[in-house]
Amino acid sequence: MEKIIPIKAKKGMKVSDLVHQMSDAGFGARKIGMANRIAGEMFSDKECKVFLGLAGAMVPAGMKGIIIDLIKSDNIHVLVTTGANLTHDLIEALKHNHYHCDSWDDEDFNKKGYDRIYNVLMKNEVYEDLENFFEGKWDELKDEKNIRSLLEKIGSLLPENSESILRVCYDKKIPIYCPALADSGIGLMIWGRLAAGKNIEVNAFDDMKDIIDFAWASKIKGVIYVGGGTPKNFIQQSLQFSSGADYGIQITTDIADSGGSSGAPLEEGKSWGKLKDNAKYVDVRCDATIALPLIFSDFI
Repeated sequence: MEKIIPIKAKKGMKVSDLVHQMSDAGFGARKIGMANRIAGEMFSDKECKVFLGLAGAMVPAGMKGIIIDLIKSDNIHVLVTTGANLTHDLIEALKHNHYHCDSWDDEDFNKKGYDRIYNVLMKNEVYEDLENFFEGKWDELKDEKNIRSLLEKIGSLLPENSESILRVCYDKKIPIYCPALADSGIGLMIWGRLAAGKNIEVNAFDDMKDIIDFAWASKIKGVIYVGGGTPKNFIQQSLQFSSGADYGIQITTDIADSGGSSGAPLEEGKSWGKLKDNAKYVDVRCDATIALPLIFSDFI
C-alpha cells in the first residue's frame, strides 16, 4: 500500500514540482499526477506512436499553445480533432482573437454581432475573413482528395512560423484527421463554395484506411483523449485492428452512465480490443482547461 503524502505548496515552486506531488495525494489530484507519470513513460518510449484526440473547442479556451508545444516537442504523431478546433485555429491564424466574457446577455450579443462559447466571446465578423480565405485559396484547395490532405494544404497556405495547429502540423508532417469536418465553420465555407457552383471531391472515408494503416504499423501505441466524441472514436476504431493501446490518458467531465463515448472509461475499451490488458492508463475527471496544462507541464 502506498501512503498518502500531503501536498506542500511553496512560493515560487514550478508547476511540474506541484504535479509530481499530486500523484502522492488522493482523489482528483492523484489522477492528475498519475496522468503526468504515464505521459512521461509514453513520451520516453521511442517505439511509441502517440494519438491525440482533441474534442470540444479547446482553441477558444486558450489551450492551443499546449497542443502546439506538444507537437513541436515531437510528442504527438497523429492528431484527430473537431472542426471547431480547426476553425478557431484558422480564425486566430487570420489575426482574429477570442475574448473573455464573465457576464452575458445573449440577445444583446446577437444584436451586436458577438458569438459566445461559455465565457469566451468571438466577433461574428471573423466569418467574413474565413470566406475571403477560402474564396482566395480555392484553386489551391479544390484538387485535394481527402480530408487529411485538404487540412495539410490549408496549413501550408498559412504564414511560416505561424502559431497555428494547422501550420505546425504541416511543418512537422503530423497528419490531422477531422472526420466530422462538415460540422464546423470550415465545413460551411467549403459548402458555400459548392453552393456557388464550384467543385471539390473529398473522400471522407479515405482517411480511415490511412489511420488504420498507421496504427497497424505502430509497434507501441499511446492515446490521449481530451473530451471524447468523434475524435476519440475515430482513434479507438483504428486500434481495434491493431491490438490496442499500450498507454492511455483520458480527460473528460462526462460520466459513463449515459453510455456515450465521451464518458466511457478507458477500461471499457479492453472489451473491444482497443486497450491492451496490460496497458498503463488513467481516466482524469476534470475540466480539460485545468488538467491539460498541469499534466503536460513537464513535456513542453
